[in-house]
Amino acid sequence: MPKRPNVSAGLILFRRLNGELEIFLAHPGGPFWKNRDIGAWTIPKGAIDEGEEPIDAARREFEEETSIHPKGYFIPLGSIKQKSGKTVYAWAWEGDADPKKAKSNLMSVEWPRKSGQWLTFPEVDRCEWFEVEEAKQRIIPAQAELITRLQFMLKSSPLSLEKGAS
Repeated sequence: MPKRPNVSAGLILFRRLNGELEIFLAHPGGPFWKNRDIGAWTIPKGAIDEGEEPIDAARREFEEETSIHPKGYFIPLGSIKQKSGKTVYAWAWEGDADPKKAKSNLMSVEWPRKSGQWLTFPEVDRCEWFEVEEAKQRIIPAQAELITRLQFMLKSSPLSLEKGAS
């Protein structure tokens, strides 16, 4: 199915542990991201298929990249534009997951570019929980705004966003 160019959708999984907000992030796999850390992590996200609702793409992509089935109440966080020009629509949901059990789908890319050699590797090579300020440092810079929006929403409407509310 054709993809919508330069538009993706994703989910932020968050938890509140001992009163502190933590964010579940994914580290992209492959040779380009191998030695990158600060500013390289991302929310699990991906392309929206033609005719697909963005929230459905976000849920599908999260599961493909982590093997974790997202469920519950999804908090809309709007969209951001990354430096590359890509627009990312995002939602947040509260839950828990063991990052060591996360397993990603595979992807193939030509590497080095225009070499004719194709590598296959996990789209996400690892996931991890981070406290908010560290998550904002590790995530792709434009996506940090999504974490800020989540913080604001949790502070402004804590009762309506309790775990399991819908």
